[in-house]
Amino acid sequence: MTTDPFHAADRKVRIGVQIAPQHAEYALIRETLKRVEDMGADVAFNWDHFFPLSGEKDGLHFEAWTELAAWAEQTERIEIGPLVNCNSYRNPNLQADMARTIDHISGGRFIFGTGSGWFERDYDEYGYEFGTVGGRLDALAADLPVIRDRWTKLNPAPVRDIPILIGGGGEKKTLRIVAEHADIWHSFSDEETLRRKLDILRAHADDVGRDVSGIELSTEIRTRSIEEAEAQYDLGVRLFTVGITAPDYDFASVQKWIDWRDSKN
Repeated sequence: MTTDPFHAADRKVRIGVQIAPQHAEYALIRETLKRVEDMGADVAFNWDHFFPLSGEKDGLHFEAWTELAAWAEQTERIEIGPLVNCNSYRNPNLQADMARTIDHISGGRFIFGTGSGWFERDYDEYGYEFGTVGGRLDALAADLPVIRDRWTKLNPAPVRDIPILIGGGGEKKTLRIVAEHADIWHSFSDEETLRRKLDILRAHADDVGRDVSGIELSTEIRTRSIEEAEAQYDLGVRLFTVGITAPDYDFASVQKWIDWRDSKN
């Protein structure tokens, strides 16, 4: 008998669209967000960087959290969040308060996507210490309990138990942090890699006494085929993200994956 440790059968497929905050004036980003919501996407993500990650390296770019606060007012149904927040840039108590505030502005539609940070230019130009991969992961592990504790102290409290999405696939540290804290684990793994990492994640969950059924699996599918997405689905993935960027937002790709979602649900 096949087991389903992540209880994927209990979850519907969702499509998240990561609208890159680069190479566009804000008016166009706002129009894109509205179109993505009207198309029926489940989540709209941005990213927490200070410079473009592709194209002209000094091109147009906007800051993530202030943009997300605007998104919270500009939308009605779609969930929103960073894919992902950089833990290094802000005090953990401040991160918790920012997340709680946007959760209220949106009426309980905020997803706290977070990670340890990786883009060195962000750190160098904004005056943050880049440090090491291990050090940044240790900081994330130390700060997440602080964030979760602050949510219990804020007045008013968050509208809902804010879902924590953790991005990354490091097998020793990241997946242990996922096992302890994540409601959603996001990766860029192919089928073979994902299968191996899921075994490791289950082992970490056993070590920390966590039931993995509480973790939703998420993956990026922008460059993947339907067949590859089906393989990820069979492994339990239910949140599939599609990245789009200016100057030519690929709405056809978004529609393709929304249609696929509807066929699965």
